[in-house]
Amino acid sequence: MKQTCLITGGAGFIGAHVTRELIKNGYKTIVLDDLSGGFEENIPKEAKFVKGTITDHELINRIFEDNSISYVFHFAAYAAEGLSHFIKRFNYCNNLIGSVNLINAAVNHGVKCFVFTSSIAVYGTNQLPMKESTVPQPEDPYGIAKYAVELDLKESKKMFGLNHIIFRPHNVYGEYQNIGDKYRNVIGIFINNLMQDKPMTIFGDGEQTRAFSYIGDVAPILARSIEVPEAYNDVFNIGADTPYTINHLAEVVAKVMNKPLNKIHLESRDEVMHAYADHEKAKNVFRYEPKFDLEYGIRRQVEWALKVGSKKSAEFNNIEVEKNLPASWRR
Repeated sequence: MKQTCLITGGAGFIGAHVTRELIKNGYKTIVLDDLSGGFEENIPKEAKFVKGTITDHELINRIFEDNSISYVFHFAAYAAEGLSHFIKRFNYCNNLIGSVNLINAAVNHGVKCFVFTSSIAVYGTNQLPMKESTVPQPEDPYGIAKYAVELDLKESKKMFGLNHIIFRPHNVYGEYQNIGDKYRNVIGIFINNLMQDKPMTIFGDGEQTRAFSYIGDVAPILARSIEVPEAYNDVFNIGADTPYTINHLAEVVAKVMNKPLNKIHLESRDEVMHAYADHEKAKNVFRYEPKFDLEYGIRRQVEWALKVGSKKSAEFNNIEVEKNLPASWRR
């Protein structure tokens, strides 16, 4: 009998890829998503789809009561680090309280393992390369919420025996990403800008560095992690090794799309200047080795984006704090 996995955020970017990997690996899949950032067409037809939010604890409990769920893959989150300063209540309700609803249900229904995608946002700044042994010092509400969930999972293992695997991915990109979201996912933003013949928008001087990680390197590891006992109750960075500047990224996107290098620089915002992580732990446990370089991954995402077409950015209508909000994010 196939074991069942619940994938929250399965209509979104990473969730859609991991759902496909799990189906390929022989699991039954249930996708829970409120479609606030994902799209129903991203969900494979083999998956059962439940439309709803992780903040609805009664719905969460019904899903667990009606299905024999062996594994939880928790990807649902509003992952806008910079914006999280201005939407604290929304951020903590969705990214922390929603996660607790899932953890409670997982404990009550004897889930074998809870896989959680945290973020390298938990590390904060000036801790390079970011290693799992480093004490997290998150500097934005998004990172704070992610780290709080990590701590709760560790407490739930001690108190209730709930196994977990925590991944800290970073700057993942590829097919199924919401390129219409102007608040996050810089590669998608650049592609969407150029598809609409608009300049690529860069905060500050563009010398920030990130190690951009193609989804084809990340999703298979997340999906098969539940079959790796030595990964249980541990934390892993996952992503690409080589950091690039945002300026270099813009050059690659323009090259792949055969467009002029059309960019504008906006006022800098409060963000970590340099972010890249050490992946030796994942390489040892999962035999993980990134295979796809930046240009290959962007080419794949561009090919997909050209098929689905450009997207209009949805405005976030629940800004809670206007003070210091970047001008480009104002309505």
